[in-house]
Amino acid sequence: MTSASILTRRPVLAAAVALLAGLALAWLLLVGRPAPAPEIPAAPPPPQVDVLVAEPGSRRLTVYSQGSAQAQREIDLVSRVAGTVDTVADSFADGAAFAAGEALVTLESVDYEIAVTAAESRLAEAKRLLAEEKGRARQARREWRDLGNLEANALFLREPQVAAAQAAVEAASAELRRARLDLSRTRISAPFAGRILSRGVNIGQYITPGTPVARVYASAAVEVQLPLTNRQLALVDLPLGGYEEAGPEVMLSATLAGERRTWRGRLVRTAASVDPQSRVLYAIVEVPEPLAAPFPLLPGVFVEAAIPGRPLADVVTLPRSALRNDDSVWVVDAKDRLQPRAVSVLHSGRSGATVRGLRPGERVLLREPAVAVAGMAVTPREVPADVDGVSG
Repeated sequence: MTSASILTRRPVLAAAVALLAGLALAWLLLVGRPAPAPEIPAAPPPPQVDVLVAEPGSRRLTVYSQGSAQAQREIDLVSRVAGTVDTVADSFADGAAFAAGEALVTLESVDYEIAVTAAESRLAEAKRLLAEEKGRARQARREWRDLGNLEANALFLREPQVAAAQAAVEAASAELRRARLDLSRTRISAPFAGRILSRGVNIGQYITPGTPVARVYASAAVEVQLPLTNRQLALVDLPLGGYEEAGPEVMLSATLAGERRTWRGRLVRTAASVDPQSRVLYAIVEVPEPLAAPFPLLPGVFVEAAIPGRPLADVVTLPRSALRNDDSVWVVDAKDRLQPRAVSVLHSGRSGATVRGLRPGERVLLREPAVAVAGMAVTPREVPADVDGVSG
């Protein structure tokens, strides 16, 4: 091999050696380096939750309901006799107030006055005939006694004639009473003080018996029917038997004329049966003298009612967020772990849930976290109770 060929192959060998060295270095960097040691991630801290320390005690709840005021007495005034409307009172107008016994409408009474006079005449004639028959009977009794016979014939003594004359007097007297009653019925009035809802007649109109004259209601009291569920019934003392004893005082309220108005009523009775559709029992509240209040409570006004309940022992009032769908709550045990606890829900209202079944000092979870399982560790934070115990 010549020196020229040797000089030519040296660069090629150097390049091959450099390539092999680079490949070996790359293999060492990519494949031959040691694998990193696995790292165990740190456990996340237990979630922080708000808890309320249970303090069972005696509480009196307020039950809320709502309903519409309605007149305690509402009737149709109708005419009992026929005639032409002669006069109407100044208070005979829609919405007007009237007194008990006030003549709202009067009918022409001439025909009925004539009927009274005729009945008086017939009664006088019947009394005259009775007096004559009694005189004839006394005369017949004397004549029979003069004959010396102890047993007299009833027909001879004119007893049937006297009885018939007496019956005629009674019939004539009854006719007179009827005529006077018809005359008094030309004066149409209500047996109570109240207000007129609507009129049915006016001056000059001829009406017949049974014609509606006006729709009226008594102003002595209005009533409000309040629906109560089975759970609410357990919280209130109700006069379930009727009028034997009055129930608690009820506060009614409504927004009228831009202001909040209040009235006081008394729960006087309940409906005779449970509503088959809604399964609620209606409690009836009576408001006396509703028109004499600073702002009158008129029939048709929709009101909200607050009924004071009876005292309940060993109960705890919690925010509604603490109550689960299955009537249970989460409690935090001594190891700061969640445990489910079934409770008896007495009432769940607008501002809280009143339950029974918690022990004193137990820590109740106020709001369920996104993930909650029995035995899960938590970091409890006690918060003060701010629930007023008002039920809805």
